[in-house]
Amino acid sequence: MNPNLSDWDDDLPPEPEEAYQDLLRALKRKSGFGLFFVQCTPGEADNLIIKLPQEIPQKKIAVLRLVEAIDNLYQPVAEFIKDKQVDILLIKGLEYTLYKYEKRNLGEITGGKFQFSSLTNVPHILSHLNQQRERFRDDFPIIFVFLFRSFLINYFINRAPDFFDWRSGVFELLTTPKVVEQESTRLLLEGDYEEYLKLTPEQKIERVIEIQDLLIEKHQPENLYASLLFELGNLLFAAKEDEGAIASYDQALKLKSDDHQAWNNRGNTLGKLGRNEETIASYDQALKIKPDDHDAWYNRGNALFNLGRNEETIASYDQALKIKPDDHDAWYNRGNALFNLGRNEETIASYDQALKIKPDDHDAWYNRGNALFNLGRNEETIASYDQALKIKPDDHDAWYNRGTALGKLGRFEEAIASYDQALKIKPDDHQAWNNRKITVIKLKWQKLTQAVTGFLQLISFKR
Repeated sequence: MNPNLSDWDDDLPPEPEEAYQDLLRALKRKSGFGLFFVQCTPGEADNLIIKLPQEIPQKKIAVLRLVEAIDNLYQPVAEFIKDKQVDILLIKGLEYTLYKYEKRNLGEITGGKFQFSSLTNVPHILSHLNQQRERFRDDFPIIFVFLFRSFLINYFINRAPDFFDWRSGVFELLTTPKVVEQESTRLLLEGDYEEYLKLTPEQKIERVIEIQDLLIEKHQPENLYASLLFELGNLLFAAKEDEGAIASYDQALKLKSDDHQAWNNRGNTLGKLGRNEETIASYDQALKIKPDDHDAWYNRGNALFNLGRNEETIASYDQALKIKPDDHDAWYNRGNALFNLGRNEETIASYDQALKIKPDDHDAWYNRGNALFNLGRNEETIASYDQALKIKPDDHDAWYNRGTALGKLGRFEEAIASYDQALKIKPDDHQAWNNRKITVIKLKWQKLTQAVTGFLQLISFKR
């Protein structure tokens, strides 16, 4: 243990066991109020929590686990040790407060690295510790042992210097190769995109920092390094830190260029940013490695569609459908691309396939109606819009287009009723009002024509 922090870089760090033994001796020797800061990983902290009571049985050791952000530490400590005999209080989880503060104060993840806010910004909890250090000393004659990651040491030095100056010791428990491998493997096994989505912003930042710390460990096994970068990319993508995610995938691919999933996930992230040309290139790399990846073909088709490259879009969806013929979305989106090319018969066939799989797809019924209208098949057009309206009765466009198709068939009263429905939903639709007006005139002429025709037939009959 070297209490002079400015000399840390000049000294060779102690071996892990030596640092641990230094901590043990200091805790055994110290009595009354004391502040110890122990730099370690979460896994090492849990090990310490188990080992210290066994190593120092003569002292009462308690553990205060903080699992969410707090504004001050005094009150939780007072409540926790009330009516308890405590000589040493181990505190784990203070970083949650700082993660929350950093997120609120626009701490950012750039290039895959979490950037902390300006040193001039001080979280309320650290201001409170600075201001209340005498109360801690006077009211709590116990040894406080803070267990946390390396970045928190500098956080305390720069933002809670008054409290930190009263330290009794700072210990760096260097991570052993075995622990590095165990921690890395644990994070990789726990890695799951859907689970990442459920994490709070603070938890996401914590996980990012965990992985970043392991990436700079000198004992990091080479075979796990690329996997950790990939996992960091997935986590950043879930945290909506897309540029950081791409940077992580790029680093992973420099080490392992044949990682199909990294190319694929990189494509997903680029697609989210609307960088469609790069998206397609990334999926192409994934497909060179795994040509039967349905998702890559499908997502590649989406990026091509966004660029208006409809022929290539259809070809990409066709590849996806060879692998997964029951992909409703691929059939539906393929129909959209065919519609853009004016290939209405094929468009209808593609929507029909989508509707076999998902009969309640309102958009497929509606767009199918549009393609039928382009072909002049008005009876079928109306039937398709009717199906769409069964699913979504407030679809203004379906009512409007249905009115137009009915008008083409001379069914003016029904057309007017359809325009009326459209106008209930969107009363300011100028075109619907105009078409309705024209249809009313046509209806009057139709009735007049029918009356004249009937009159002439009557006269002819009497003759």
